[in-house]
Amino acid sequence: MDLPATPNPNLQGDQLLHFSHPQHPLLQISLPYLFTCMGCKEYGAGRRFRCQTCGFDLHDFCALAPPALHNHPFHHKHQLVFFTKPGGFLRWKCDVCGKAAKGFGFRCTTCSFGMHPCCAAMRVVMNFPTHQHPLVLSPSAAVATGDASTVCNVCQRKRSGQVYRCAAACGYCLHAACAKDMVNGLYVHGLRSPDKPNNMLGTAAKLTTQALVGIIGGLIEGIGEGIGEFLMDNIGRGSCRSIKHN
Repeated sequence: MDLPATPNPNLQGDQLLHFSHPQHPLLQISLPYLFTCMGCKEYGAGRRFRCQTCGFDLHDFCALAPPALHNHPFHHKHQLVFFTKPGGFLRWKCDVCGKAAKGFGFRCTTCSFGMHPCCAAMRVVMNFPTHQHPLVLSPSAAVATGDASTVCNVCQRKRSGQVYRCAAACGYCLHAACAKDMVNGLYVHGLRSPDKPNNMLGTAAKLTTQALVGIIGGLIEGIGEGIGEFLMDNIGRGSCRSIKHN
């Protein structure tokens, strides 16, 4: 699960001179602790390139990313060019995991396709420690929010992004975003990404919303039947949309 290897004259043994941190060399080490990659701005654990002087960290696949990817299985039509940061005022979303790109990434200069270096390190068919069968990455078009089969067996939620499905057709699904934790070192070290949603907080938010709707409903009873029904109908719709997104 590594990016294509390219000769890197700045890599000498386990030390790397990287353009993103020219003041100190980076040492390739492995530590079982959570870190934020200063290249892609995503989390990682285990293997990394670290500055022993100031604690600057890079994922292996970010530190050793080639200038371009050719015939990548996720986008074989065009060349994907390595970018150090998102262009423009708006962040683009990764077409594999569906999460925003905040730093390093690969983008197609012909179309709008883009992905994180970590996602580029994954493959169409992969074996994961959470399931006994190989999983196959489904095209984005197959990911429908109303389809119950897209509920991830790891996080038990629905989300945007592509999905790995069981090749043996047993119904097992794994979000590409959750699969990343098995590539970036979090899963093997028993760590959870800090930006994963908390089920307890989600439940509390739902209960708070429902209670608020009830209180407002009581307050507007005297406004008038027509206006009251209009307000409650719109508040209820907003509540349902909020609950569905949680």
